[in-house]
This record gives sequence, structure tokens and C-alpha cells, in this order.
Amino acid sequence: MELKMRLCVALVSLSVCVLLAGHVRAQEEADDMEMDVEDAIDDMREEELEEEQPTAPTTPPVPTVTYKAPEPMGEHYFAESFDKGTLQGWVLSQAKKDSIDEDIAKYDGKWEVEEMQNTKLPGDKGLVLKSKAKHHAISGLLLRPFTFDTKPLILQYEVNFQTGIDCGGAYVKLLSQTPDLDLAEFVDKTPYTIMFGPDKCGEDYKLHFIFRHKNPKTGEFEEKHAKKPDADLRSYYTDKKTHLYTLVLNPDNSFEILIDQTVVNSGNLLSDVTPAVNPPAEIEDPDDQKPEDWDERPKIQDPDASKPEDWDEEAPAKIADEDAVKPDGWLDEEPEYISDPEALKPEDWDEDMDGEWEAPQIPNPVCETAPGCGPWERPMIDNPNYKGKWKSPMIDNPNYQGVWKPRKVPNPDFFEDLHPFRMSAFSAVGLELWSMSSDIFFDNFFISSDRAVAERWASDGWGLKKAAEGAAEPGLMTQMITAAEERPWLWIVYVLTVALPVVLIIVFCCTGKSSASTAAEYKKTDEPQPDVKDEAEEDEEAKEEEPEGKKSEEEDSPGEAEEDEHRDDSTSHEKSEDDVLRRSPRNRKARKD
Repeated sequence: MELKMRLCVALVSLSVCVLLAGHVRAQEEADDMEMDVEDAIDDMREEELEEEQPTAPTTPPVPTVTYKAPEPMGEHYFAESFDKGTLQGWVLSQAKKDSIDEDIAKYDGKWEVEEMQNTKLPGDKGLVLKSKAKHHAISGLLLRPFTFDTKPLILQYEVNFQTGIDCGGAYVKLLSQTPDLDLAEFVDKTPYTIMFGPDKCGEDYKLHFIFRHKNPKTGEFEEKHAKKPDADLRSYYTDKKTHLYTLVLNPDNSFEILIDQTVVNSGNLLSDVTPAVNPPAEIEDPDDQKPEDWDERPKIQDPDASKPEDWDEEAPAKIADEDAVKPDGWLDEEPEYISDPEALKPEDWDEDMDGEWEAPQIPNPVCETAPGCGPWERPMIDNPNYKGKWKSPMIDNPNYQGVWKPRKVPNPDFFEDLHPFRMSAFSAVGLELWSMSSDIFFDNFFISSDRAVAERWASDGWGLKKAAEGAAEPGLMTQMITAAEERPWLWIVYVLTVALPVVLIIVFCCTGKSSASTAAEYKKTDEPQPDVKDEAEEDEEAKEEEPEGKKSEEEDSPGEAEEDEHRDDSTSHEKSEDDVLRRSPRNRKARKD
């Protein structure tokens, strides 16, 4: 009993620990994230204090800025955090779209540099698309043009759909370096080298990676689209969190697409884009025509087959059952439906306009107790002699030549470009967007050829933002309560999850009576009671008696067998008497006296 009580206490403690573990773990993670944010703020404060100490002998006031803008370190071509609070270095498009109504042709969508709604890092600003159902275009020059040679391209920036996204894009264009590039005339047809970023309309969640490849024979450009990611992108568009989008393009033609520093798509420019970079070496001859006698039929009707003489094509599929008998009580003279005797002609009924009035039909009440009313007809059954229209059986076509295809000829437009990475150089970055959602937040644009430098920029910008957002998230218990408020049926799940283990523990640990309690009850009365022995004591006595019996059998001689049998009988009789005396305390006491 003591062992079961210990087990009961242990199981109860374990259940409580399991319920609290998730809450404690979530709270610790939130505390860690909050500590990261506080450490970053403390470091910033210490740096500002060190700068002001030589000029001001007194202790400076506590700064109100809670965010430190990332600073690019290492080789880079473009870095923009918008923390200056202005659009300095950016150019708004003043152009109009071609082939579109004048009212909506202008790029008159509004851009602002401001903090995010419900920001967790005051002072962290970004570029915000403010207008809904408007065309937006803005661009900025790189520090120097990027040339595709022996170094990789790393492009990354942050996006937050603060109010969700219904239909619209948040992709970026790397504008090709051309002599006539004018950022003030930036439109949808402005030549670009790469287009990259998220886009959504309806339930189609896209992550574009498109590059324009130059045909070495014709000099014309053609868009090449990377394959679609296998990952589910829905949450990145709906969770209203800031996400980091990264494109890595390597000189060996390999590419990687990352969201929040996790690879969601990868491949090779030579094999994982549509249409393919290199056209096929051979194409179908456009002048080739199928011969008139070309037979593509794999099966034909047997020309030697003939319809059997007994095949009756006129036989009906159904015939009347000749064995059927009209049920007794069938009312042939009674109609199945009769006019409603209680119906009255409406007062406004005009026979000239509406015709002669007739009472509505109702089921004949006489037929309710009869097997049927009206003229009886034999039921129809399948005709056993029905065969239908005869057709000749199909056989293999002896003249079958297969499906005809035009012959292959060398492709006059064939070329082989083994280095599609060597794209057109670009000198500016731009956003040319149309969206049915407003308040799309962009931040921390960065272009580099050094992945380590780009990752450090991401850590200083997006990493701090992610830690702040994570620290502000509710704990596990709060999330459970919020979920239950939205879906009340979850309360039943919670109650069952807690109550069921407790009930099982109580049933397992706290039911049943032990042999000790039974023995204690026997002590409350002087009535003769049988001896109560534990199973363990009975096993020990049986083990002790067994060796003695074996030993006596070995010592006995064959000549003493009869004497032993007699002695055993007398001994058994004495033991039976002793057993009777042993069964009650009074008998044991009398025997002892």
C-alpha cells in the first residue's frame, strides 16, 4: 500500500510538471529574446555615454532611441535602412503606363518613410507603400554598377504585410545598366536584369525569381522563370511578421532562395528555369506533312466477321412478365388520383382570363388500403433474348504504323550558353508595384558579393527585429486561452487532457483492500477464524518442507518401505488434527495448555 501511494504521488507530480513545462519553456524563450533586445539597447546606451563623456562632465540623460541602425561593413553595392527618416537617394517615378486609361496610368501611389504599425523597436523606420489600388514606382542608384563575373550576387531585403495582402506584389527589380536609364521615367517596361520577391493574388502565393537572358544570336532578351518552391509560403503572407527575403546567385549557375535565412528553393540556371536557357539542337520540321496513307489506328473492325443468323436486332430490351398475376383486391375501376372534394374555386377566378377552373388532384383515399388502383399492367422485366445492334468485333490493325510525328531537323536558332550567370550589369534597384493592399513595409535593402557581409547586415537589422517581435509574443498559456476563446470546444480538450490522467491515477492507486487490512478486521472479534498467511510466507514454508522430504527419502532403505508407509499414515493423521486445532486462536490456546 505504501508503494502504491508513492507511485500515486509521483504520477500526480509528473502530470503537473508536464502541464507547466510548456509554459515555463515558452516564458524562458520570451525572456531570452527580451534580454537580447535589452542587451542591444544597453550596448547602444554605453556607446553613446562613451561619446558624450569627454565633452560633458555630467551624466547624460537616458536616450529615448531604442534601435540602432545596421551599418554595412565590407564590400557592398547598396545598403539602405531608411533610418534617416527621408527618401534621400530615392527617385519617385513621374511617368505613365502605356496602353492604359489615363485615370489609372499615372504612378501616383504614395510612399512614406515611417515606423511600422505596432512596432516593437521604436526608431526603426522603413519604406511604406501607402496607397491602395494605385501604381507605385520608386528607385535608387547603386554605389557602383554590379557586373556578373567571378563573384556571387547576394540580394536581400525585408517585407512586412502589416494589414495582410489580398492581391499585389512586394518584389524588387534590379534595373539594367543602359545609357538611357532615367529613374524619373521608371515604368513597367524599363529593362531589368533580375526581378525577385513575393507576390500574391487570390490563393496563388508566389516567390518570383525572374532573369532576362540575352540571346547571343539575335540579341533579344527573354524572361526565364525559376521553378516554384516546394515549401508552403502561405504563412509568410498572413502572419503580419517581418520576413527576410534573400537571393544568392553563384558564378557556377547555381542559385538559392531563402526566407528568414532558411532555403525554400534552389537549383541551376541551366536546368531549373522555364523556358530553358538553351534551345533544343533539333526541332520538328515545319514543312513535313503526314502521308495520306499513314494508318494511325491500332484497332480495326474485323472485316471477315458477319452477323449470326439468329441475331435479332429488333428485340426489345424489356418485355412484360408473363408469369405475373394481378394482386387480389386490385381496384381497376378506381382512379389513382381524384379531384379534391373540399377545394373551392377562388373568388377572383375569371374563366374568361384563367379558363375553366378545375379542382386540384389528390391521391384517392380508397386506394390507401388496396394493393393498387387503375388498369393493372404486367410489370416489365429484362428480355433474355435481347442482344442489341450487332457490331463487328475489333482486331489488331495489320497496317498500323504508329502515331505520326514530323521528322527532326537541325534547329536554325540553336545556341549553347553555358554561363547564363553572366547577365547584363545593373546599376539601380527599384520597386514598381500595384497592390490592392496598403501599408506594405520594406526595410534594409542590401546588395553584396560577400555572403558573410550580407549575413552580418541581416543579423544587425532583421535579427534584432525578429528578437523584439519574439519577445512580445504571448506565452504558451496565453496562446491556449486565446485559442479557446476563439474556438470554445478547445476547453473540452483541455479539461479531458488534465482530468483523464488524474482519474486514471486515482483508480489505479487508491482502490482495493490489502490482506493486512483483512487481518486487522479479524483481530476485532474472538470468533474462530482461519489463519491468514501471506503468499510469500506460504512459499517459504513449502520450500523448507521440500528439502526435508527429499532428505528422508534418500535415508530410507528399501526394506523399511512398509514401516515408512505406516509411519506416514500416522503422521498425516496427526497433522490433520494439528491443522484443525491450529485454525482458531482458542484451539491453539487449549492445545498449548
